[in-house]
Amino acid sequence: MKGLELWMRDLIASSGSQPERSVASTDFVTGGLFLESASVPSSIASFVSLHTTGSIVSISCSSRRRRTRRRRGGGGFLSVTLSIKDGSVGESSVILGGENENENGEKHLEEEEIKVQKQGGAFNTTKHLWAGAIAAMVSRTFVAPLERLKLEYMVRGEQKHLIELIQSIAASQGIKGFWKGNFVNILRTAPFKAINFYAYDKYRSELLKLTGNEETTNYERFLAGAAAGITATVLCIPMDTIRTKMVAPGGEALGGVIGAFRHMIQTEGFFSLYKGLLPSIISMAPSGAVFYGIYDILKSAYLHSPGGRRRLQHMKDSEEELNALEQMELGTVRTLIYGAIAGCCAEAATYPFEVVRRQLQMQVRATKMSAMATFLKIIDQGGVPALYSGLTPSLLQVLPSAAISYFVYELMKIVLKVESE
Repeated sequence: MKGLELWMRDLIASSGSQPERSVASTDFVTGGLFLESASVPSSIASFVSLHTTGSIVSISCSSRRRRTRRRRGGGGFLSVTLSIKDGSVGESSVILGGENENENGEKHLEEEEIKVQKQGGAFNTTKHLWAGAIAAMVSRTFVAPLERLKLEYMVRGEQKHLIELIQSIAASQGIKGFWKGNFVNILRTAPFKAINFYAYDKYRSELLKLTGNEETTNYERFLAGAAAGITATVLCIPMDTIRTKMVAPGGEALGGVIGAFRHMIQTEGFFSLYKGLLPSIISMAPSGAVFYGIYDILKSAYLHSPGGRRRLQHMKDSEEELNALEQMELGTVRTLIYGAIAGCCAEAATYPFEVVRRQLQMQVRATKMSAMATFLKIIDQGGVPALYSGLTPSLLQVLPSAAISYFVYELMKIVLKVESE
């Protein structure tokens, strides 16, 4: 590069000593050199707009990347154009490009795009989880009294008629007694439903990508629902165990959520929080499959019907004029009805597993039995009907709970603008 600089200096000096030429005359000296990377000195730029006596010298340098098989150490091509104009004002430019300048720029843009996509995906996931959590909070608070009645039959083995049990709770604990344990129930069901709803949509979309189908099949719906139920159960069963312990006889003396947690850890160990995990999984897998599968099948059947197509077309034509309720694909009434049907089918199909699970959570280490032994004990003490003890109040609780849950979930997805996975 020293030789190039000396050559350029001599050329400029000689141009100054030549006789004057016409204004229109211009000399061009061009050349090109293959350069190793990082070999272009910064002093080249100092030649830009060099002024000599009566002349203006302009130099244009450009560097192009040389494509080679080597990924590293590749050189570049520096082209130098020297323009000398007498008696006129000329502009010059220097374009010095590094070996990987364009490639690095493209790589940086790609990294920025990936970063933005990840941030957008994480934000969308958060909104999706919140939609499920809010649905659980609203539905569980609404049906808390029925949930309390169900637990009285399942956990305490209550033999009173429904009306008598309602009067007994109202007389002993007042109206607040029907919402006993509701806060803990929300702490359990909010993350459970959030994970459940999100996991189902995620598993279903991944299965759709895997199979390459245009629409999810019924088998894929049931499979995604079962996987979602298992995922949510494994992550959230400790809070369910603590809640069951609190509403059991003597649970009032444990001192709330923290007290029940400490008591179980100190007396039975950490894994006591996962008591009943196996029957829970056995219960939630078919429950999730039925709950989400039935709802999705009903929803798909309606959307493919003439009435459903007309509704979708109407929504498409007047999208900007519709409020959140009007943007629901099924509408308010159908969403509530389909949610209630799905909830009842899931509850009836898996209720015996729920009874066994609750009994396992009530056991202490000294009298702990396996799931099968507990199942046989329940049948021995009360027969097969004992496996469905509390089913009536449970169905009365599930009907509005599932209906409200799906309605609020679909509504919140629209309000929060959750994008499809």
